[in-house]
Formats: sequence, C-alpha cells, structure tokens
Amino acid sequence: MRAMKLRVLAAIVLIMAAVAGCGNSDSGGDAKTQVRIAAASDLKFALEEIVTAFEAEHHNIDVTVSYGSSGTYFQQISNGAPFDLYLSADLSYPKKLVEAGKADQADVFGYAVGRLAVWVAKDSPVDPTKGLAALADREALKVAIANPEHAPYGKAAVAAMRTAGVYEAVAPKLVLGENVAQAAEFAQSGNAQAGVIALSLALSPQLKDKGRYNEVPLESFPRIDQGGVVLGAAVDPGAARSVRDHMLGTQGRAVLARYGFYEPTK
Repeated sequence: MRAMKLRVLAAIVLIMAAVAGCGNSDSGGDAKTQVRIAAASDLKFALEEIVTAFEAEHHNIDVTVSYGSSGTYFQQISNGAPFDLYLSADLSYPKKLVEAGKADQADVFGYAVGRLAVWVAKDSPVDPTKGLAALADREALKVAIANPEHAPYGKAAVAAMRTAGVYEAVAPKLVLGENVAQAAEFAQSGNAQAGVIALSLALSPQLKDKGRYNEVPLESFPRIDQGGVVLGAAVDPGAARSVRDHMLGTQGRAVLARYGFYEPTK
C-alpha cells in the first residue's frame, strides 16, 4: 500500500512539472519561442533598439532579424521562406501576400511613413545643402541609391530626382545598392560622392556624425507607406504579434520617431 502511494505521489509531481513546462512564452521557463523577422533595411538601427527593449521584457522570446530589400523578401516569402513577421518599406507587399493566401488581412498593419535624404560623407566635395540639385554637379561623380527595381527607397529616389528635374543628368552616375543600407555604405565608403538614402539611416548613430544630409521634400516623391504583416506560416503567431504590438506601442513609436519615421496617420 505504501509503495502504491509513493507511485501516485511521483506521478503527481511529474504532471505538475509537465504543466509548468507548458506555460506561455513569458512564463519564465527555459523553452524559448523564436520570432524570425524579414525587415526592410531602412529599419535596421531603429528596429535593433526596438528588439532589444522587447527582449528585455519578454525573456522567453528570441527575435532574429534579417535585413534587406522589401521586394526581394516579398519574392522569398512568396516562395515559402520561413519568416514569422514581415516588415516592408512598402505596404503594398504585405497586402499582396494576403491576396496570395500567405497571411490574413487582419494581420496587416502600417507602422511608419518613410522619408528621404541626400547624404554625403564629411570629406565629400558635394554640398548637400543644395538638395537634389547637388547631385547634378560635377563634384558628384557617383551617386548611390537603392535598386529601384525592387527597393521602395530606390523608386522614391528616382521619383524625387525626376521631380527636381535632375534625373537625366544624374542617371549615368548612379550606382545601385541591393538595398538602401548598401547604398548608404557606398556613400560612406567614398565609392559614391553622395547618396539618396532613408532619413532613418542618416539619423542613425553609425552615420550621423560621419557626414552631412539634407532632407528631400516629401512632396517630391510618392508617399512611402511602410507596413508589415504577421505571416500565416508563423510558428508562434502570438509571439510575432507581441513583437508587432511592442513596435506600435509607446516605446516603439518613440524609437521610430527618433529615427525620422512619421506615424502613418500623419
């Protein structure tokens, strides 16, 4: 009889341990949920701050972020790339994923309106205070932008140059980055004397003290509505939505604003 009681007690202990281990991702257990994000490269520095703050509050959720061109990620996700959350520089891409059955309409959200800047390194002979007109000057031997074929900021840069009436003069000088972060690297490294990049990158600690910039007037290019979506194939949709909610919350909004992103309602 005593042996039977011991076996019952042991079974209860095992069940309690199993229940404790099956708690949600914030329960404090050892098991961690991973959220895999495909993000537009203009978000790099702002999102790093947002993710760091999120993980400090959600110890059982690991967030990994891959940065690149929104158009390239759209193609990869359409072909089954394993991401949980997609943060695009162009809201139309998440909407297209919904149309393709890769996500639910209710999980689409806007998070920012992007802005452009003419950026030059400190030792560049180009004067950014002249705005886009400076790109046509002879001192600007090469001008870096993101590839307009698949990068929203590249498309916006081309549109802004056309509006300013300098595109024909600048086109032969263009060097194309795979994404807007790479275009910024070209300008920073001296491979281009100027770049038309995301304002968020110009304001980042990595570039802010290494060059000069001038914001491109918003009315000179189509509005850059940035948006995201929790993907239908997300391993843990709840965890992915937690990251989204943090990004759209007070803390996340403050970080985005500091990097020059407007709220979508403005």
